[in-house]
Amino acid sequence: MSGAESCLTFDAPWLEFDLGGDMRVLSWAINRPGLVTARRILWRGVRNADLPQDLDVGAWLHGQLAARGALDAVTFLTSRDICYHHMARAAAGSVRATAVATVGLSNAERIGRRMDRTGQDWGTINIALNLDTGAGAGLTDAALIEALSIAASARTAAVMEGGFDLPMGRATGTGTDCIAVAARAGDVAYAGMHTELGEVAGRAVYDAVRAGVREWMHQMGHTLDPSRAASD
Repeated sequence: MSGAESCLTFDAPWLEFDLGGDMRVLSWAINRPGLVTARRILWRGVRNADLPQDLDVGAWLHGQLAARGALDAVTFLTSRDICYHHMARAAAGSVRATAVATVGLSNAERIGRRMDRTGQDWGTINIALNLDTGAGAGLTDAALIEALSIAASARTAAVMEGGFDLPMGRATGTGTDCIAVAARAGDVAYAGMHTELGEVAGRAVYDAVRAGVREWMHQMGHTLDPSRAASD
């Protein structure tokens, strides 16, 4: 993107999303959260045996990343099998977006409510979004925040349309979702739904998460929302 394409490498238990160059990345990921500069985003797949109850998860992950030479990477953790990952691309005019998502709903939640998930696997939804505004342009911090909100909206739409119902209503996400949005720094000030940038960000994230929801629902034996299945 912007002269260097992002690419994806699966090397279990790691998934690496190379952003194609140094980017401003906004996230609440477990490693390097907040607004940082990075050129890659990682997923580390885990199982219950990897994370005993008294483990200092941050210190453990630091050691894992150090051994891989990847302390620079924005990094997610998930118990979802990361061989099930989905990439989607979208473009409008000169603007492009690439989204990568891993989707598990084993700790799904309904917004504004909370379930007891003690002792259960945490599949979670982790999303990385790389944005290219074209012609060497980049985003302001405010636009990057707005793009993050678009990604979150797209995630929620895809989950709700999957039709996974909980006792208190339809799932809208999980209790441990994380999103990272990457773009070059620059002067582009807006990334809302009326912009090409917001359009492609939303479409790429929606498509990647929707594919992940459908795959997880099928694997777990859940019935897809028939109104969505009929539109395929």
